[in-house]
Amino acid sequence: MSEIRLIRQRIEREVFDYHVLLSALSNYSKPRDKITRLLAEGDIVRIKKGLYCFGEAFRREPVSREYLANLILGPSYVSLEYALSFHGLIPERVEQLTSVTTQRSRDFTTPLGHFSYQTLSTPRYAVGACLESSGSTRFLMASAEKAMADKVWKDKRFSGRRLSDYETYLLEDLRIDPDGLRALDRTRLRDVAHAYASPKIHKLARFIDRLEGTPLA
Repeated sequence: MSEIRLIRQRIEREVFDYHVLLSALSNYSKPRDKITRLLAEGDIVRIKKGLYCFGEAFRREPVSREYLANLILGPSYVSLEYALSFHGLIPERVEQLTSVTTQRSRDFTTPLGHFSYQTLSTPRYAVGACLESSGSTRFLMASAEKAMADKVWKDKRFSGRRLSDYETYLLEDLRIDPDGLRALDRTRLRDVAHAYASPKIHKLARFIDRLEGTPLA
């Protein structure tokens, strides 16, 4: 059996850190040299310093990019445009993984795509995340309501000063389906608005509250 297949037997997950890799290479006298060769041959891929995944030929299932987003910078969870697309609220497919974090805003370009992180204060970050899954992998992602609030808050082009502005912004600028807005959990959105303590997000919650039974263009 080849060396990489032996290593594959010792590492269960598709994504692993440096310490797990060193443990799998514990019988090598120079594990760092072995890691260099594994990288050069494409048997493993460095996502960022200290974080790796197996090359395509040795993966048992696709690598979850959402799970990667949680790992590349923490604490974080997927939100904003990517989460809105995931929940079916916007029609566009979003390739860039967008997340929120309590750390400073950062961007990472990796062999598995581009990952963007936007800062939220701890009280605003602490509400609205839920567990989702891709194959056997689970990851943290904003609920539809939290992703909406995060997007509205972070979009500096939209002032949200008047309640009447939200219809144009949500339906025309973001192209959200009105039925998707009506399906949002109003209690959860009010909880998010309470954590945000922002007039902009309170107006969003008020606008969604008024939608039930109201025809929208």
